[in-house]
Amino acid sequence: MALIAASPAARSYPSSPLVRTTRQPKPTFIHSSVLNAGKNNLKILCFYKISGQGKRRTAVIFQAAATATATATADENYRKILLSDVEVKRTRNVYWGRKWSAWDIGAAMVVLSMHVMCLFAPFAFTWGAFSVAVSLYVVTGLLGITLSFHRNLSHRSFKLPKWLEYFFAYCGAQALQGSPLDWVSTHRFHHQYCDSDRDPHSPIDGFWYSHMSWIFDADSITERCGEANNVGDLQKQPFYRFLQSTYLAHPVALGILLYALGGFPFLVWGMGVRIVWVYHITWLVNSACHVWGRQAWNTGDLSRNNWWVALLAFGEGWHNNHHAFEYSARHGLEWWQIDMTWYVVKLLQAIGLATDVKLPSELQKQRMSFIDGAVTI
Repeated sequence: MALIAASPAARSYPSSPLVRTTRQPKPTFIHSSVLNAGKNNLKILCFYKISGQGKRRTAVIFQAAATATATATADENYRKILLSDVEVKRTRNVYWGRKWSAWDIGAAMVVLSMHVMCLFAPFAFTWGAFSVAVSLYVVTGLLGITLSFHRNLSHRSFKLPKWLEYFFAYCGAQALQGSPLDWVSTHRFHHQYCDSDRDPHSPIDGFWYSHMSWIFDADSITERCGEANNVGDLQKQPFYRFLQSTYLAHPVALGILLYALGGFPFLVWGMGVRIVWVYHITWLVNSACHVWGRQAWNTGDLSRNNWWVALLAFGEGWHNNHHAFEYSARHGLEWWQIDMTWYVVKLLQAIGLATDVKLPSELQKQRMSFIDGAVTI
């Protein structure tokens, strides 16, 4: 999930179809064998066909063992993230020793100013200001980021009337996480290249890089993914082009309105505290949900289901579910997996405002389930 304007407004967004992650069909195996290889005693799951000759089986097993030994030697230089099996494969120096672009400086100033504003929160507390912060947390976080930017615009999990789609997208712009065009583009790239060398924000670059440091290195997204040519469906619509060209004016206008209504306390809590709170909850989906939690589905990436992030992020913490079924409007697939965003979508569907609501079928779930007895390397 994206933050701040991760790409310059001058970027061109040529029309293109919605980018979808391509999944390769699972191979059919006749037999399997588990062996240990390397001084790290890695367990390797070798699949092979019974051909009646021992040479075929031996060749496959020894090839897997040789690959595992080489991988084990390389992995000695990797470090694991605390309380996790996720390894940092490389580190990118974001803060020092590189040239900062004007966009990087602007993003850093916005994020820093919001955090500085929070320092005044204890001295500007009123129950009215607190209520404003909570209300805007729901409006911009749930209606804006999770329902609009993520499930509706990024993945087209359901359809809304245009007036309501635009209203929810405007709520998302007030979260100060970038325009819909930039946010959606980065998120689609994340799914297309998830946890690979081209992922805009993966913990294989370091936990803090996936959490927030990537925001201050806009050029890295272009280097990894190329130009933002995956939002042609949104770029065609004048409303989203307007939001991009006037993006910062809208949160500024909201700040002025809050100050006029409630003075400094409303400004501190309604803007500073609320924006920082939604920032870090959004970022935890990128970082914590790729590091800590449980994998229920064979997605081939690091995505995890994390219950406490799900509670904070209106259901977005059921992240492995989401990566397994990106198109699904529902992330909490089990009855006990609380998903506030899904409940709102379900309500909109019940009153006829949300249509074409997508959910995974039982066959699709079977295809994404783990192979019985498989060993993860």
